[in-house]
Amino acid sequence: MDKNPVIFSINNQKVFFPVQGVFIMQIHFLDILIFALYMIAMLGVGVYFLRKNKSHDDYYVGNRKMSSWHIGLSVVATDVGGGFSIGLGGLGFLIGISGSWMLFTGLIGAWISAVFLIPKMYPLAKRHNFLSFPEVLHHHYNGKVALIAGIISLIGYIGFTSSQVLAGAKLAAATFPAITISQAVLIMGVIVIGYTVLGGLKAVIYTDTVQWIILMTGLILIGIPLGFYKVGGWTAIQQHVPDKFLSMNNISFVQFFNWFITIVPIWFVGMTLYQRIYASKDLKTAKKAWFLAGLFEWPVMAFMGVILGLLGRVAFEQGMFTEWGFAPTDAIDQEIALPLLLTHIFPVGLMGLLMSSYFSAIMSTADSCLMAASGNFTTDIMGYTKKGNKKSIRYSQIATLVIGVLAIFLATVMTNVLKLMLYSYAFMVSGLFVPVLGTLLSKNPSSNAALFSMVLGGGTTLTLILLETSLPFDLDSNFFGITVSALVFIIVQRLDKKRR
Repeated sequence: MDKNPVIFSINNQKVFFPVQGVFIMQIHFLDILIFALYMIAMLGVGVYFLRKNKSHDDYYVGNRKMSSWHIGLSVVATDVGGGFSIGLGGLGFLIGISGSWMLFTGLIGAWISAVFLIPKMYPLAKRHNFLSFPEVLHHHYNGKVALIAGIISLIGYIGFTSSQVLAGAKLAAATFPAITISQAVLIMGVIVIGYTVLGGLKAVIYTDTVQWIILMTGLILIGIPLGFYKVGGWTAIQQHVPDKFLSMNNISFVQFFNWFITIVPIWFVGMTLYQRIYASKDLKTAKKAWFLAGLFEWPVMAFMGVILGLLGRVAFEQGMFTEWGFAPTDAIDQEIALPLLLTHIFPVGLMGLLMSSYFSAIMSTADSCLMAASGNFTTDIMGYTKKGNKKSIRYSQIATLVIGVLAIFLATVMTNVLKLMLYSYAFMVSGLFVPVLGTLLSKNPSSNAALFSMVLGGGTTLTLILLETSLPFDLDSNFFGITVSALVFIIVQRLDKKRR
């Protein structure tokens, strides 16, 4: 088996997933028991809501009666997820607390959408009983635009689901050496698919809430204080890291802009986010949830992640990780440091809860992506062909199960499924963002404008990524994709207006 860490990039940030052989955490029986009970409890949530779900609205949008706190925490859990959690630690290790600016763009995206998107979309969704994001495009444009958006979203979210299952499996294989990657994929997949298929969005949102309360409480109240104490406090931090690591200006404007241009638009095109807008009990609840989500992203999650990564850097420089094969003079991937630090400082019992929380962070993204993919399939694709049965909750559960099994299969046979996820993500952001802006800024947006801007904008980004082109000023390819999409939309919109 390859003993190198698996690394891929999201928003120009490398995300590390440890592979069996990189390091092995010594897990006590009590920790294993806690972990097993936690996973069983997650399945129990799905069984509980199986009996509560009575309709399609129950299954996909929580009967539109969810509270702001549950929605807000679920949004953060889905948006940040396991990859970002580990990735933030890597940024803290690499550049210090300035890495927190990445999630500041999440706060901007959440608050902008709360002010401009939600007030227009929520009443519309309430009036027409929308269940998916492409239904918004269908309302403002036509069925073809919605169908293409649904297909893009479906592919992207299947890839996201598969990659998160794979991530959890590799973390499990590194944590429990008796388990192979394939076995871990099946275990993680069965748990995620189990409570999602059974309980629908309610199960997803409530498990997200519990998972993130435990994760944030454990890391903020235990992880940071213990890590600070173990490395020797403020004096040791100043001694082992450069002064710029403790500054907020240790990044370039271009880096911040690239984070901005790739993270902010997803708040306008993410199917997982639209499902939560629809699930809110009223407009005020939805807006409050998004404001809460923004605050949890930055400063709470942002500084929690980079501070732990910074402490990991200090621990590495002090030689704490030598027993795992990472001496201070050795090369180390920046995203290994956070898991190593936490396994080094957490006592028996709490370690099991911590591992459960990290697996949950991964699962909280996987379950939301699975629900999004299922909604895209039943509502936007089968609904377009008139073969979908929107009244049958059993039909929705079967669709979720089939998509989940496909995601597991991809995770077992295609480690490059991560590329599929990235390509679909890039297409979603650069292809769908401008058509959404068209619905907000134009009274009569053109369907042709939406269609051409979607294909050419998304196509531009994909082409630049695949060609690995060196771009001016080190700008992200999404910038050029969104720019092309905007120009095409404006030109076609004006041409169509002249024809009318």
